[in-house]
Amino acid sequence: MSRPPLIVRSLPSLRRALDHLRVKKASIALVPTMGALHDGHVSLVRQAQRRATRVVVSIFVNPTQFAPSEDFGSYPRTWKADVAKLSAEKVALIWYPDTKTMYPDGFATKILTEGPATAGLEDRFRPQFFGGVTTVVGKLFAQCRPDVALFGEKDFQQLKVVTRMARDLDLGVKVIGAQTVRERDGLALSSRNVYLTPEQRQAAPMLYRAMKETAKRLRAGGEFGAAIAGGARLITDAGFSLDYFEARHAETLAPIASVKDGPVRLLVAAKIGNTRLIDNVGV
Repeated sequence: MSRPPLIVRSLPSLRRALDHLRVKKASIALVPTMGALHDGHVSLVRQAQRRATRVVVSIFVNPTQFAPSEDFGSYPRTWKADVAKLSAEKVALIWYPDTKTMYPDGFATKILTEGPATAGLEDRFRPQFFGGVTTVVGKLFAQCRPDVALFGEKDFQQLKVVTRMARDLDLGVKVIGAQTVRERDGLALSSRNVYLTPEQRQAAPMLYRAMKETAKRLRAGGEFGAAIAGGARLITDAGFSLDYFEARHAETLAPIASVKDGPVRLLVAAKIGNTRLIDNVGV
């Protein structure tokens, strides 16, 4: 039977637990999550285990990255199932703070980034998002003092923003991006997939198919604008309301006009029903 992880809820307890690990000269990998864990999160944990001797998983649904119109109150919370998954993976510690611990009375500081955080993708539709993400991730890095931190590539702009923040602020954390984990039909795993009706779930893989088809056309030398427009039509014809479907430089996220400007990443955000999905692929 797997030994359950140590579950820590206060900062003094977290510091004592981490100091104990450090005495044993353990290297620490952090996997930040908002819970509702799925196989994508498990994949991050397993990759973290290959890069460090101890794995810490944080579970905190961060209110500052949600707009008032978004799903903070209804965001999936599956604590018992999450602990069972992390126990099976032999995670050393679960950092499970409450909102008061992360944002005590009088909290008045925010980390604001430019560069990839102002690329005109997620930031255009969720202007509060990256201020909330960078602040909470900056706090998690300071609290857990990891050697490495694992983030999924599905949230590609977020990965680039966090990587730049850690580098610019000399936080001493190596941020590692992990390949997106998908269902057999190509749909990227996401905690929000539980919101999809059966009909929407059947249509949802078109995001991935449209990106793959567009990438194939671009690699074959197809006209750039026509390839992007064709992919966008596939998505809207499947019943999505499209926020963006764009080709960007894979490192800077700057707009590009040719595969020669690459490396190229295709990024999409679209809503089907009330569920907003994001995804991306390399070209």
